[in-house]
Amino acid sequence: MTILGYEVNRVIVAYGWSAIWQTFGQAGLAALIAIVIGLPIGLLAYVVSPVGLRPLSWAHAVLSLIINLGRAIPFIALFVLLLPTTRAIMGTTLGWYAQILPLSIGAIPFYARLVENALFSVHPGKVEAALMVGASKTRVAFDVLVRESLPALVAAATVTVTTLVGYSMITGTLGGQGLGALLYNYGYSRFMLDVMIFVVVAAVLIVEIFQVIGDLLVRLLDHTR
Repeated sequence: MTILGYEVNRVIVAYGWSAIWQTFGQAGLAALIAIVIGLPIGLLAYVVSPVGLRPLSWAHAVLSLIINLGRAIPFIALFVLLLPTTRAIMGTTLGWYAQILPLSIGAIPFYARLVENALFSVHPGKVEAALMVGASKTRVAFDVLVRESLPALVAAATVTVTTLVGYSMITGTLGGQGLGALLYNYGYSRFMLDVMIFVVVAAVLIVEIFQVIGDLLVRLLDHTR
């Protein structure tokens, strides 16, 4: 295959597009799982915080400790620790779909902390006004806190998914697939410079696509609140 007079490496032609879609799948699905689980954890951490709707210092301390421990473990160490769990749940530790489990577990505490920080940005007056008109604390949590912080929550989700693109490169070198595997197996091991350049450019484009979509959603939500 020739583009503008340049003979494209057969490795890129054979595995390039599949590696891109595998990376998209890993990062996107892992981010979705992290958002679904991390959002209620972050919301609960805010609710039981000293300035929350139902302050419980011991519960907040426990949740903060769990979130901090999850964020403190280096991802590559977490990946290795989760190998038996990944094999038990996914049936294998190889392939792009198997790497979704460690990616999502690594991203859950990351997103939960971003959610908690986003909820702190909601003006206390809006919460007090909702409580004064008789809204329940559960309704305030979802209809006021989550709704008012939606742009920040979407921005946090964007940060999470773009971070997962980088993490997926790590899993690709450890039995996974995607751009990370392409980079390690051909770009590094066989020193194919054009493959290295392709992987870097593709990874940057994937991050930019996620970032642009996230920024557009944030602007849309800012205009519609």
